Amino acid sequence: MTAGPVGVDDPHLEIVRPVPPPARHVCPECVLLGTPWVHLRQCLTCGQVGCCDSSPMRHARAHAAATSHVVVRSIEPGEDWRWCYADEQFV
Repeated sequence: MTAGPVGVDDPHLEIVRPVPPPARHVCPECVLLGTPWVHLRQCLTCGQVGCCDSSPMRHARAHAAATSHVVVRSIEPGEDWRWCYADEQFV
């Protein structure tokens, strides 16, 4: 297992893959639905972007639940962290 930036060992880090930065800084599902979002998260398995848990639709968490791609990173300017939805912790 690989230790996360805060020294947390998480078995879900094994599903992390190199993903390029997103081409657009939007939640595509919110754009389609016409709903607002607060912050954006990027799946570190497939690269999909979704809105955070503070957003009305919580698309990043829904993606994690539907695909088991449970590790995301913040793509907000000035933020550099990863989160595991399965274990509800920074990794």
